[in-house]
Amino acid sequence: MNENNRQLIQYLIELRSRLLKCLFILFVIFAILVCFSNELYTFLALPLLKNLPEGRGLIATNIVSSFFVPFELAFVTAIFASIPFFLYHLWAFIAPALYQRERRLMQPLLFISTLLFYLGAAFAYFIIFPILFAFFAHAAPAGVMLSPDISQYLDFTLKLFLIFGTLFEVPVIICLLVWANIVSREKFIKIRPYAIVSAFVMGMLLAPPDVLSQTLFAIPLWLLFEIGIMLSGFLERKQKECHDSRGKRG
Repeated sequence: MNENNRQLIQYLIELRSRLLKCLFILFVIFAILVCFSNELYTFLALPLLKNLPEGRGLIATNIVSSFFVPFELAFVTAIFASIPFFLYHLWAFIAPALYQRERRLMQPLLFISTLLFYLGAAFAYFIIFPILFAFFAHAAPAGVMLSPDISQYLDFTLKLFLIFGTLFEVPVIICLLVWANIVSREKFIKIRPYAIVSAFVMGMLLAPPDVLSQTLFAIPLWLLFEIGIMLSGFLERKQKECHDSRGKRG
């Protein structure tokens, strides 16, 4: 067996070990959360339940939904809670193959991207959900009683969590584009007015049709764009310092 094959086998063994550790943590968290699956679903449904008429609630149109939907939520929440552990093992696996400057960039970006995703989900739950469900509850035609199915509600909220978690990754995406020299920071600064208009257009399309809701949606998107520009400036300075230090050594 030559040296390349031996190294490949070692990498595969390490990858298998890290995957097993990740799956074990996922299973442990899921085993804990499944004991509180009904409470988890009630917590998820609170923004809607608070806006339904007294005595009204969600319904289960499928006979097994009342069991499997909270079970599914517990599993998704376990994955959500395990993300930092997964990213740690991903980082530990790929870091030795990166250059030092790449490690200095990727390590904080992994942390920031994880934090921003959680912040996006929290923003959706605490800000967007109450506004959105209050609008839906009061927009129903006369004689129509709003009683969503628990499975449809879970699918809808998970999509919103994913959408807002992804939207909050804008600063990281900007930094990566600047770092890879795909788009310059100056270009992002030039398109700032278009980014602001786009944020308010998205607010107009996705938020309820009132100025307050649309503004609450648009302003965080605009601020995320500004944070991305600010972080990319710090990144450019670091890149320039590294380049200057190499030039002096040369």
